[in-house]
Formats: sequence, C-alpha cells, structure tokens
Amino acid sequence: MIPSDPVRLYRTVRLIRRFEERAIELVRSGAIVGGIHPYLGQEGIAVGVCAALRADDLVTGTHRGHGHVLAKGADPARMLAELLGRVTGLNRGRGGSMHAADLGVGVLGANAIVGAAGAILTGAVWARRRRGDDIVGATFFGDGAVNEGMLLEAFNLAALWRVPVLFVCENNGYATTMPVEGAVAGTIGGRAEAFGMPAAVVDGQDPETVRLAASAAVDRMRAGGGPELIEARTYRFDAHHTFEHAVRLDYRAPEEVARGRSRDPVKIQGGRLADADRAAVDAEVEATLDAAVEFALASPEPDPAGALEHLYASGLVARTGGG
Repeated sequence: MIPSDPVRLYRTVRLIRRFEERAIELVRSGAIVGGIHPYLGQEGIAVGVCAALRADDLVTGTHRGHGHVLAKGADPARMLAELLGRVTGLNRGRGGSMHAADLGVGVLGANAIVGAAGAILTGAVWARRRRGDDIVGATFFGDGAVNEGMLLEAFNLAALWRVPVLFVCENNGYATTMPVEGAVAGTIGGRAEAFGMPAAVVDGQDPETVRLAASAAVDRMRAGGGPELIEARTYRFDAHHTFEHAVRLDYRAPEEVARGRSRDPVKIQGGRLADADRAAVDAEVEATLDAAVEFALASPEPDPAGALEHLYASGLVARTGGG
C-alpha cells in the first residue's frame, strides 16, 4: 500500500477545484468554446483513487474527466490549453474537454460515450498483463453508466479473465438530470456482484477514505485478485454542463444543493493540515494556475489546413473529399 501523504492529497484536491473554477471563468469569457462538465464536489474520488496507483498504472475517465486527468499527474497548463483548443494542449487541442488524454502519465483518455471507458481500460490492462507487466487500472464512470451494456460487458470480461481493473462509480445522484432512484433498479454494487466481483460503498467526499478503499483493492488486484468495484457516494456542486448557467434548469432544490455542499472534499482534506501548510499549498496552486492560464491564452490556435492530420497511427494523412 502506498503511504498516505495528507499534503499531497490536499494539493491535488485544491488544484482540481481551482482548475475547474478557472475553466468556468474561461467558458464565461468565451475563451473555452462549447462549455465543460465541471467536476466540482467530486474531486475527492479522483484524488483518492489515483493516490493508490503507481505512475505506470492506467486510468480512463468520463466526459466529466478533468479531475481524473489531473489527479493522475497531467500538466495543468497543457490540460488548460487543451480545453482552449490550442496546439500546446495535451492532444494538440484536438481532444478538448471530453477526450483529453496523457499517455505519459497513464491516462488513456476521457470519453464522451457513457460507459465506454470501462471496456477500453479492460482491454488495455489485459493486453499489458499478457505482456508480463504487473500494472492495474482504474476506470471512472457515473451512476448513469451502470445500465449501459458496454460497461456490463466490461464487468463480465474483467471478471472472467481476472483483469485487475478497479471500476469506480462516481454516484452523484443524477444521470444529467435524472435522479438515480428513477433510473437504477436494485443496487450499483449488485451489478458487480452478479459477475462475482467484490463491491464496496465509500464516502466519496473524503479523499482519505477513498484512498484507503482504493489502496486495499489495488493491493488485492495486483496480487492476482481480479477486478473490484467501488461505489463512491458524492455530490456534484455545480451544473451537469456549463450550459445550465444560461438555461437555469430546475431539477435540484436549493436545500438539496446546500446539503450536498456542506461536505466539501477540499475542506475535509484541508482540515487535516495546519493552517500554515494549507495556506502555503493554496498559494502554490494559485501560482501554478496563474501560469497555466497565461500559457494557455498565449498558445497558438491550430492551422485549419492540418485538420486531417493525426487520424492514423501510421502517419497517413487523409485526402480531402472530392467533388
């Protein structure tokens, strides 16, 4: 088990929180086109899980994936440039918010297809294990994904082949605007148990609690124990997507949002640090993000003439359509 580092956990939780808040500001200014799915309130899950992983372990995420990418160690400046569609982004500005990846830190990508990331990771970890690597993987998905056939197929193959994948359900209570109670029959853990996979429910608002659960699961999986599922109960503080800031969808009562916000992962983890240590981390994070915003805004936009590049791994450039 990787030892706990309370300062590191707080730094990463705070980094993701302030990154998302800065990104929302850039959406409002028009610098980020099309909006984002904010991860505000759910930071403790990505941070706790990724703290249990080694640098060479693999991760896949969701359309709400900035936190997963940053928690695994991606450069926030290049991540922000990716959201702005700049050539200095993690994927040269071609992935954007919902498809950001950083293979150098083991992030195989965020994914806008609900439930798809689990299947991708299961295949990738299986292939690496066949090669002799002792890596494990963690894939994140929301409560809305547990009814998707692709995810259940990934459960089946991972369990059948004993692929060491940690399936992490970020249950924030809503699939977009649909309450989980109206969409999910039975239990989320019960779906995993149907495939013979151990399942646990944890407090997703506490980064250390998530880290402990993920570390225990990762140790068992790395030793050959097969896949496991963690259902992390959490709450999304902000909109499903920033378009809600304009259209003002009314599906959550103010009292409910206030209750959800009362347990803030940033405050929970920050409470474990001395005031001086917390202030030092906060200042460090602000300096990092000041530099990230400056870097991203100053970065060039891609040349439209290269739009068909990077479609093929061989380097082949697709020809333009004929008349």
